[in-house]
Amino acid sequence: MESDIYQLRDALQKARELELDLVEISPTANPPVCKIMDYKKFLYEQKKKQKEIKAKSAKIVVKEIRLGPNTDDHDFDFKLKHAIKFLQEGAKVKVDVFFKGRSIIYKDKGELILLRFAEALEEYGKVERLPKLEGKRMIMIVAPKK
Repeated sequence: MESDIYQLRDALQKARELELDLVEISPTANPPVCKIMDYKKFLYEQKKKQKEIKAKSAKIVVKEIRLGPNTDDHDFDFKLKHAIKFLQEGAKVKVDVFFKGRSIIYKDKGELILLRFAEALEEYGKVERLPKLEGKRMIMIVAPKK
């Protein structure tokens, strides 16, 4: 396509001859910049690009595992296997220790359980957020290793 200056009427005539659309690209320029193109095709390609970008963006899934301050070894191992599976699938794992009633006095036990959990998951993921007490829960987040 050539880039010349045309009167609006001439530009519209040229677009009609080519059976295309006259699209204003930069209305603030002097004179305004227009382009002769198939506008429907242009919109379709824009939509396609947006879909591609959306498909490439990673969707982060967060799986939650809840423990108690007095969780025994069997339950701990069982939940650990689930956490490993989630991390291998590429999901983040939010591990929390929930303190019911007066069990909040065992904060140190809860932290020890979470740190033990993090240590066991060391080869599958890295701790993104260290154990932190929020209300009656102590929360830790583990992200998968790339």
